[in-house]
Amino acid sequence: MPIIKIDNKEYELDSFSNEAKAQLASIQFVDNEIARLQAQLAAMQTARNTYANALTSLLPVLGAGDTIKLS
Repeated sequence: MPIIKIDNKEYELDSFSNEAKAQLASIQFVDNEIARLQAQLAAMQTARNTYANALTSLLPVLGAGDTIKLS
């Protein structure tokens, strides 16, 4: 019998009502989607940093006091 731990309490999955099982499935789906989106965000942040570094290396050298800020 599968055991589910919620708020540090263990429950037998077979004891859940159909509605409780559906809510659990929704939580598991959302948790997986959040993890997927976090991984995608990390990849996009890495790509953005790489593009910013490439752009910086292509910019002309400025005189003293001149600045460029990428935001």
